[in-house]
Amino acid sequence: MSGPVLSSAPLLVVDQLSVQFHTAQGLLPAVDGLSFTMQPGETTALVGETGCGKSTAALALTRLLSQPPAVIEAQSVRFDGRELVGLPDAAMRELRGGAIAMVFQDPSAYLNPTQRIGRQIGEVLELHLHLDRRQARARAIELLRAIGVPAAEHRIDDYPHNLSGGMRQRVMIAIAIACNPRLLIADEPTTALDVTVQAQVMELLLSLKAKLGMALLLITHDLGIVAEAAQQVIVMYAGRKVEQGPVADIFGDPRHPYTRGLIGAAQRQDGGDGELAEIPGAVPSLAALPDGCAFAPRCPNVMARCQRERPALVAFAGSGGRREAACFLVEETCA
Repeated sequence: MSGPVLSSAPLLVVDQLSVQFHTAQGLLPAVDGLSFTMQPGETTALVGETGCGKSTAALALTRLLSQPPAVIEAQSVRFDGRELVGLPDAAMRELRGGAIAMVFQDPSAYLNPTQRIGRQIGEVLELHLHLDRRQARARAIELLRAIGVPAAEHRIDDYPHNLSGGMRQRVMIAIAIACNPRLLIADEPTTALDVTVQAQVMELLLSLKAKLGMALLLITHDLGIVAEAAQQVIVMYAGRKVEQGPVADIFGDPRHPYTRGLIGAAQRQDGGDGELAEIPGAVPSLAALPDGCAFAPRCPNVMARCQRERPALVAFAGSGGRREAACFLVEETCA
């Protein structure tokens, strides 16, 4: 499997993506004005605690959220130069699973338990590449071999329940890469797996990314994976982007207090010395977001201004490239 020739033009440009949900408590904001750009072949990590809006943003980009209850708005979402806002559903379905693919957190929730895995891979090939059944089966065996499934010519007739969790995730990856996508979105792809299998799955994803020339949008709370795999990092909190920059800058010089808290906790969990670093409190409910900075109730550097006003993203230069952070302390530093 050879990768496509990479272009210098952006592959994905997201401008002011917002997602709200109709609930009994009213219209609640899950993603608020998210903007970012990805280059071909780049790995961008979307990080933050559970409930920060990472997965919701990915599902909105691929239009996999039911509308209603979701309300998805964006000024623009351009993929490979093509505007996706307003794109008819049929055209979006053709793009999704073909040029844009997704690996989900729990393969058991997305693999059909009543179909053999070969048919589930084959259906994607028949739909997007217009292969016949014989061709699709042969290609499915090739894909299973490529992702490290032993005796692929026999395992192709297994049902999902015949496979381990790690093997089911590999099948999900085979489905995702079947059509050589330009962009692969991996939503917490290792969360449900044990540590050894996690490392194997991430190694597989990164190997396939390099071989196929894919861009990878990696959604995770595991900063160890981010440090090893990503070029760009986007930190989200309570539905908003609070910091973004090259991975070396984010880990070497985090500017937002939330980012510093995440990195401090991850370093201690990975075996660092000293007391356990933790961020007190929890991500606020979407129904009760603070008037000012959403992180203010948990922030060790909180000021009176933080409780009244919401900080805007401030752009500044980092050692590895352009950075952004939404914090009044950064405003003062960059003024």
